[in-house]
Amino acid sequence: MKITLSLFVVLLLTPVCLLSQNRYDIVIDEIMADPSPQVGLPSNEWIELKNTSAAPVNLQNWRIGDTGGLSGPMPNFTLQPDSFVIVCTGSAVAAMSAFGTTISVTSFPSLDNDGDQLFLKAANGTTIHAIGYISGWYQNELKKEGGWTLEMIDTKSPCAGISNWKASVYVTGGTPGKKNSVDAINNDATAPQLKRAYTTDNITIILVFDEPVDSLSGATVSNYSIDGGLTIISATTIPPLFNSVQLKVATALNINTVYTITALNVRDCKNNTIGSSNKARVGLPSDAATGEWIINEILFNPRSNAYDYIELYNNSNKIFDASKLYIANRNSSGVISSIKALSPLPYYIFPGDYIVETEDADNLALQYLVKNPENVLLISSPPSFPDDEGTVVALNFQGNVVDEVKYKDDWHFKLIDNAEGVSLERIDPDGTSQDETNWHSAASTAGYGTPTYKNSQYKLVQSINAAIEISPKVFSPDNDGRDDIATVQYAVTEPGYIANVTIFDAAGRPVRNLVRNGTLGLNGYWNWDGLDDKGLKLPVGTYIIFSEIFNLQGKKQKFKNTVVLARKLN
Repeated sequence: MKITLSLFVVLLLTPVCLLSQNRYDIVIDEIMADPSPQVGLPSNEWIELKNTSAAPVNLQNWRIGDTGGLSGPMPNFTLQPDSFVIVCTGSAVAAMSAFGTTISVTSFPSLDNDGDQLFLKAANGTTIHAIGYISGWYQNELKKEGGWTLEMIDTKSPCAGISNWKASVYVTGGTPGKKNSVDAINNDATAPQLKRAYTTDNITIILVFDEPVDSLSGATVSNYSIDGGLTIISATTIPPLFNSVQLKVATALNINTVYTITALNVRDCKNNTIGSSNKARVGLPSDAATGEWIINEILFNPRSNAYDYIELYNNSNKIFDASKLYIANRNSSGVISSIKALSPLPYYIFPGDYIVETEDADNLALQYLVKNPENVLLISSPPSFPDDEGTVVALNFQGNVVDEVKYKDDWHFKLIDNAEGVSLERIDPDGTSQDETNWHSAASTAGYGTPTYKNSQYKLVQSINAAIEISPKVFSPDNDGRDDIATVQYAVTEPGYIANVTIFDAAGRPVRNLVRNGTLGLNGYWNWDGLDDKGLKLPVGTYIIFSEIFNLQGKKQKFKNTVVLARKLN
């Protein structure tokens, strides 16, 4: 009886939370992903775990994992409340033990410098904590280059993402085995936001939130609705990050149809709830073809301490997946090279969307007005586009060239003294990509660039009834984005015509040979920028555009059109 009673007392006094496997009881609160160049700590990769619960937790058979796989099991070790343990590979234990309690695991994940997805699994396989960090979490350009750890600011807000992490400020580069140098109260009062959605088949939709969501609220079907007469029949919160939810619908989605999903009452791990509805578009993506996915704007000569960008435009009624679209250039031999996917993850581009590729979104926002920052896609080490001339190539999933522009710096408006930081904008999305006259410098009034929205020099050439027509009748080539170009539109009834177009001033003197022996399609256009043949600015006044159209069968027709060149008064 005494033995039984003694055993009962021992069991009663033994903390039941030794076996605790509640989410966020243990968190990954410090990461040394890039130990080189050394600042003061050993040149080893490691993570630190903290017990945020009120009871000790035995870590035996727990594992660390990333996208590359799982580590071996942790040893029999009890982590006390409000305490830390360093986890690393076996060869690093001796060096790291000098800083605090250290345990090792086999197959410790190789931590990627630019970003990785880390997760902590309990012995029963439950995901206790997971993070998807990127180099931007350092919030310090120098420290993200190596030698410094990433530290969590407030371990009571474990799912707050970038707002709850920054580079260590401790002189040695990190604080293994002790309280983080950036430790502070950082209450998470922001509700999760639905960022985007994509499909894996015609009845399965994946929702992506900007932070982990509560598993139960994420898996509640009534928290979601979709238009188009579709019914949602199941919802599942997806580990390990729990920032995604899989929905199943009762009937298949239609191709080339854009649906809108609404999320409501979804909570995060701090019980912040989406109060007003969050919406995201979704549909079934298709592969892009020529004329549907076009190069729309090129910044190849950025300002000092800035970066190139390429804007592309969905000129179709289809949905494209950026992870299956590619940007490239051509090398000195003319071979397509430096091919990069626009996104490592599914990211849908809907009809009429403008998508920008660059390597630094924050820098882009400092240089230009970015109206739709969610449409900026980051590419590490993107293809290079020289300042004088180069080639931008857009490829689809099959590797076919769907658009290509071999640009030159002299395509810029001739009166711009310094084209540094000035983008080239496509005038007509349906016009020819390689036609120099279909490109113009971005307007000064638009800040010399319009990333993620309609070009300042945009002009959709409309169909015409007359054989030759000028639009607009009055233009002002001052690069302010309004009527900077006079467009000469033509239409003929049969192929095989050739044209000469000459511009005369009011005194009858020829000032510009706009077209010489140009071969015509059934319809098309030319643009005049208000300059003479020497690239010099012409004075204000009325000009005559004389066009002669003929073919080899002797058919000929001549046209005279007037246009007024105006300029703003200084």
